Amino acid sequence: MTIQTLTRQDADRALLQNQLDRQRRAHLANPVPSYQQRVQDLKTLARMLREQQEAIVEAICSDYGNRSREETLLLEIYPALAGIKDAIRNVKKWMKPHRRHIDLKAYPLSKNRVIPQPLGVIGVIVPWNFPINLSISPLTNIFAAGNHAMVKMSTNSCRLAELLKQISPNYFPEEKLSFIADYGDIGPLFSSLKLDHLIFTGSSTTGRAVMRSAAENLTPVTLELGGKSPAIVAPDFPIEKAAERLIHWKMVNAGQICVNVDYLFLPEDQLENFIEHASRLAKKYFPNWQSSDYTSIIDRASYLRLWDTLEDAINKGAKVYDLSGGELKREDNLRKFPPHLLVNVSNDMLAMQREIFGPLLPIKTYSKPEEVIDYINAHPRPLAIYPYTHDKDLQNRYIEQVMSGGVSINNCVLHVGQHDIPFGGVGESGMGHYHGYEGFITFSKLRPIYQQGPIDLLKLMRPPYGKVSSKLLNYMLKMTR
Repeated sequence: MTIQTLTRQDADRALLQNQLDRQRRAHLANPVPSYQQRVQDLKTLARMLREQQEAIVEAICSDYGNRSREETLLLEIYPALAGIKDAIRNVKKWMKPHRRHIDLKAYPLSKNRVIPQPLGVIGVIVPWNFPINLSISPLTNIFAAGNHAMVKMSTNSCRLAELLKQISPNYFPEEKLSFIADYGDIGPLFSSLKLDHLIFTGSSTTGRAVMRSAAENLTPVTLELGGKSPAIVAPDFPIEKAAERLIHWKMVNAGQICVNVDYLFLPEDQLENFIEHASRLAKKYFPNWQSSDYTSIIDRASYLRLWDTLEDAINKGAKVYDLSGGELKREDNLRKFPPHLLVNVSNDMLAMQREIFGPLLPIKTYSKPEEVIDYINAHPRPLAIYPYTHDKDLQNRYIEQVMSGGVSINNCVLHVGQHDIPFGGVGESGMGHYHGYEGFITFSKLRPIYQQGPIDLLKLMRPPYGKVSSKLLNYMLKMTR
């Protein structure tokens, strides 16, 4: 490591610490913002998105090489604004103290309550795949809970990061919100800050590193990771309708979605029908693969990784179906990867060992639900499962017997877009929740308050112990039966 590198790292560390110190001082000066202030912060966040919408869309498209405008509006701008509106509607209710039960035998006329209070300064580490949605959605909960925020953008979102750094001070003082661009070495410094909470969205490998860094300061973390989320089509579900939904989601953002279906279980007798429908639907959705509708893979390393994954499957015996009809080649300058179905997959293939994060869909066939359940449970818990069936008993069987972060029934991904249910992983797919009320709670301290009443029975239990204390203790124990 050179002196120049050390100097740059020291400067970055000092800059980050300075921003954290400024935000912490601002928090301590007003530790519990009013309802009116929180609503104003949320409205300002929404105004920033609306007024800068086109600049944001262009910056994201530039970072990708090509990213569909409609996808950015539908999957980033709209859910972010809708989430803010939902928070404004509910934050007054969320902020209310909660009365709690008290044991009147031991504490007569005393009171218990729980009040949600802001934690302070929250760190947000944002991935590149949905950089607005995955920064604004946490910020919505963070501001609703009355906190300040430092947001570190991805190295692959450099143009968007610079735009947000430029425009944010026009809406929020840096003591309230600061965006931080990352050019390759800020991440470890950021996660080692003594923040009051840290939320990270990204890969399991990086999530482990973030958690190790945060542990040095005992900083609590929310980790939204990934994994291999399966879809299961049951025999009763129309195969054409399943194909419509599965193929659509597998190609949205070119498959670069953490909750995307990563592999598919089909009934043995439906494989050929599914392939036929998938090929037809791909041509329908994308009659011109070079149009702006089909999104690029984010960078060359990811693009080559997908080609390596495809070639590995072919070399190990998979039969592949190119849904682009051969129109997309490896030399594509915009890094548009041809979507493929992979059939006859085995566990030794890369496609079945790691999260794909692209438009490759491995397919396994099955004859009984227990085959699916046993297979999924033999692997790390996924971020989501997607059962396609109208059979309520079968739906409940998959929900009860296969643990995952979330579930969408008869579709993919859409549970993430719901504002009144939490989003989060389990096991290796993550920990903690945000969205809606659960997000408000994540970024709040639920502070328990006990208020002593006029009668203090426990003073009779002070030493020296005697007959009175003995009788009182026997009575209290008797009342627990």
